[in-house]
Amino acid sequence: MSDEAGVLAANGAFYAAFADGDFGAMDGLWARKAPVACVHPGWPPMQGREKVIGAWQGILQNPPRPAIRPFGEHVMMLGDVGVVVGFEIIGNVTLVATNIFVREDGAWRMVHHQAAITDRTPGSADARRSLH
Repeated sequence: MSDEAGVLAANGAFYAAFADGDFGAMDGLWARKAPVACVHPGWPPMQGREKVIGAWQGILQNPPRPAIRPFGEHVMMLGDVGVVVGFEIIGNVTLVATNIFVREDGAWRMVHHQAAITDRTPGSADARRSLH
């Protein structure tokens, strides 16, 4: 599997864990050695694995959880770092998201997730142009 495909697979596993409410899978996706950070829409930035994983535990274990659908992902590789930029649909809201992965112990692990509301719809020419 190419590095790009591996990063996309890890990104897909992140969204599957989110959609399924699978805290164990989410916990397993985040780096244990590299520093991590996360910015949820409307939240202040969180830094450190304990804070980030604690926030995910709260989100995933407190239903109802809105359905999430990622699409339009674009991968940029920087050696042992993979950056994925794309869109998320959560309910009726469209977000633009950045997920960053590092190679850790032979696997792609997440070190950063940030999502923000966008007024550019994913089907618009502006949104498509900005991803490529």
